[in-house]
Amino acid sequence: MSGKVTRRVLAVSLLLAAAGCNKTQTGGAIDAGGSAAAPTPAVIQAACPPISLRDGTSSYRTYAKGAKDDPSKIVYQASLANSTRQCVQSADKLTMTVVVQGRVVAGPAGGPGKVTLPIRVAATDGDTTLYSELTQFPVEAPAGTTQFVFTKADVTLPAGAGAEAKVFVGFDEGPYRTK
Repeated sequence: MSGKVTRRVLAVSLLLAAAGCNKTQTGGAIDAGGSAAAPTPAVIQAACPPISLRDGTSSYRTYAKGAKDDPSKIVYQASLANSTRQCVQSADKLTMTVVVQGRVVAGPAGGPGKVTLPIRVAATDGDTTLYSELTQFPVEAPAGTTQFVFTKADVTLPAGAGAEAKVFVGFDEGPYRTK
């Protein structure tokens, strides 16, 4: 009997821990204490949109001047892999922090130095673009391979956008465009 109780307690504990990891922060929107300040209206929990890496935008290469598609002329190549996000819902907006892990590898024509990676974060709801910003992200690359973490804070979407919205992160050589 004690074995069943122990397993049930363990299972419930694990479920509670997992539920805590997936909770969207409300940014203090619900005042649980008896403070003298005017109460902030309650906000319904929102969905935190998932992050996707679009095909064709998760890797990036640069070549020596005048070369293109020649593997012996690659200066460096970069790739994006893992991602995560955090959302804070308020009455009028959903604010996200997007984090993506990547790697830079020096090519045969490259060496140690500073690499600038064009990383775009975009959010869509169907055919509507809710957010789009290109960041020129600097990475100090040694000879060989290095990892980096790209963080984009204050990605702001309209309130209620989380349920159907999609967030994309990838390399973008296009023109610089903000929100």
